Amino acid sequence: MKRVAWVYHPDYLLHTPPFEHPESPERLVAIADHLGRTGLIDRMVPVTPEYPEDADILSVHDREYLNKLENACRRGDLTLDAEDTYLNRHSFNVALLSAGGAVAGAKAVAEGTADRAFCAVRPPGHHAGRDVGMGFCLLNNVAVAARYLQARHGVEKVLIIDWDVHHGNGTQNIFLEDPTVFYFSIHEHPTFLYPGTGRRWEIGKGKGEGATLNVPMAPGAGDAEFRTAFEGTLEPAVERFRPEIILVSAGFDAHRDDPLADLQVTEEGFRFMTRHVLKLADRFCGGKVVSVLEGGYETSSLTSCIEIHVRELLGE
Repeated sequence: MKRVAWVYHPDYLLHTPPFEHPESPERLVAIADHLGRTGLIDRMVPVTPEYPEDADILSVHDREYLNKLENACRRGDLTLDAEDTYLNRHSFNVALLSAGGAVAGAKAVAEGTADRAFCAVRPPGHHAGRDVGMGFCLLNNVAVAARYLQARHGVEKVLIIDWDVHHGNGTQNIFLEDPTVFYFSIHEHPTFLYPGTGRRWEIGKGKGEGATLNVPMAPGAGDAEFRTAFEGTLEPAVERFRPEIILVSAGFDAHRDDPLADLQVTEEGFRFMTRHVLKLADRFCGGKVVSVLEGGYETSSLTSCIEIHVRELLGE
């Protein structure tokens, strides 16, 4: 059985919406309760995240944006930059701790205290840009983890696989001109779903041209289409890039029961994707995988998919 870090902090529950909202603490409560009842947490390596160093956050986000976010929380603003991205007085610190969770998972795998990691963090992060919060996201957790690995552990080439149903526009933009971070995203087609980016012709820019790979899916696509994309598009790209570690922006809202999208992926689809990522990791980067929670808004499918995801990470 593999050693899998379970990254979680109870303060993640302090970021609460001031109005009805699909991204709520109840998501994380349900995940922790479910993994606890199934005995999976007891088989994982507990990791309690800390607040990240300023340098790690500033490697991704502008100081002016951080000041704006902190001041908005102190003033009691209800939203930031976009009406769907809510705040309360705890949100700045919780967002820092969420990024710190991704860093903690990356650290555990990089230092060998765990083989793999599942970071149960919130708020999610992949829509957050260098100077903007949007799509429920305040800080880009997976981007901070990628930069941390490069700066603190000498990792030169990071692969980010984003299977959240929404395109991770923030992550793409942060690494748009960077050839050392390969960003692969599979998501519902931007014609039909927020945030309206992630078309096939978006391939990176400048030195980063070719290091972004988007695979938009038509509404109704499911397990078969995802399998074809992973085997026929992702795998050749990974062979060419040859990463030293894989980070997963693990959203589970492509599930057929999720209310925010129109795809038809099942639990078996997420099992296949997890296994395929692990196969690629074993082949190219010593099995190093850090999974960071993004979306997923229907409790039953969210918890069942994460149970499968964690069992695969454990190698059961």
